[in-house]
Amino acid sequence: MARAERQAAVAEIVESFNASAGAVLTEYRGLTVKELQDLRRSLGENANYAVVKNTLAKLAAREVGIDGFDDLLTGPTAIAFISGDVVEAAKGLRDFAKANPTLVIKGGIYDGQNLDASEIAKLADLESREVLLGKLAGAMLASLSQAVYLLNAPLAQAARLAGALQAKAEEDPSILAGGAGEPAAAEEAPAEEPAAEEAPAEESTEAAADEAATTEA
Repeated sequence: MARAERQAAVAEIVESFNASAGAVLTEYRGLTVKELQDLRRSLGENANYAVVKNTLAKLAAREVGIDGFDDLLTGPTAIAFISGDVVEAAKGLRDFAKANPTLVIKGGIYDGQNLDASEIAKLADLESREVLLGKLAGAMLASLSQAVYLLNAPLAQAARLAGALQAKAEEDPSILAGGAGEPAAAEEAPAEEPAAEEAPAEESTEAAADEAATTEA
């Protein structure tokens, strides 16, 4: 390969690394051309599956600051440069590898972290972004419904109270005037008997003198 072609190939891989959210390295030994086409089709917009030369991929990985790929870049290598949902891409690769054991997932990188094959398998077991967003939307809708219920509850209670007050007012209009119905007639208190008049002080003195004279006689 001419030097210019080599540089162009490395630059293309570098661009793919920089434009991707993650990358998965695979060995495709034994896969037919049709099977590779099926794999690319199954990944759809989630990843660009490209066959690379190991030496060029090593140069590109070093240029973008990725360490630890040298040991993985052996044998016939193809890299899935993931531009869409990383979990969905990992699921697609895992499922295809189950149906086609000749595809070997060797490792990869995601969010600046190197991943081995087992970690990529765990990533594939996660729920997809769409599922998580659906659950989040459901939780938000449930919270919103609960908030609406809590806001409507006092209004409903007030409406029931107003209805009861209206019904009561129709039975007894005096309630609307601030009263609580016609007041009961007050019972008249029994008249007090007049107190006995006290005898004048002079009459009481004379009576006492007469009583004393009678006793002496």
